[in-house]
Amino acid sequence: MEMAAPLLVFVLLSLASSLTFAFDPSPLQDFCVADNKSPVFVNGEVCKDANLAQASDFFFPGLDIPGNTNNRIGSNVTLVNVLRIPGLNTLGVSIARIDFAPYGLNSPHAHPRASEIFVVQEGSLYAGFVTSNLANGQNRLISKILNKGDVFVFPIGLIHFQFNVGKTDAVAIAHFNSQNPGIITIANAVFGSNPPISDDVLTKAFDLDKKVVDFLQAQFGPNQ
Repeated sequence: MEMAAPLLVFVLLSLASSLTFAFDPSPLQDFCVADNKSPVFVNGEVCKDANLAQASDFFFPGLDIPGNTNNRIGSNVTLVNVLRIPGLNTLGVSIARIDFAPYGLNSPHAHPRASEIFVVQEGSLYAGFVTSNLANGQNRLISKILNKGDVFVFPIGLIHFQFNVGKTDAVAIAHFNSQNPGIITIANAVFGSNPPISDDVLTKAFDLDKKVVDFLQAQFGPNQ
């Protein structure tokens, strides 16, 4: 019986440790610069010879340059992940700049592989996320108006958004705990999948007329 308590503590700590590293793997060497020319497919990126690493593998210029917000939603995301900085491979981090025109929107979306720390650089943004289904069947909205210097956190996998409530441009920087956080833009995924989700599914799921579903699919289809 005396050994039971220490053993239980060890098991719990082991489980906690495994959960801590449940997403991007921790590096087992100084760095693992991604070899984008490798034909090998793994869960991440293949390392190139460390002796061939250069400063350019760890560098990305131009995050100070505003993105083009002249589009339907009035926003632009400049994502700097492992595809743009090969040296991020196995480091478990990435970053993005988000530019907003007046009343621009970063549409409701989710990152399947990362939580996000969001920092407002300029302007005022209405930002929030929606919880997963609660016991009472509801999905709670947690939101706030953010101003310059404010920080907000979006938990991994939850749907979230940002909307410029000001009359001037806004800028924010997002930090992710993944080298490749991924993104699921809700409207595009549901109404713009390729091939399209069946009308029967969408009309029943959203309680919409088929003509409305067809219209939405035309707006968010792969050719839009």
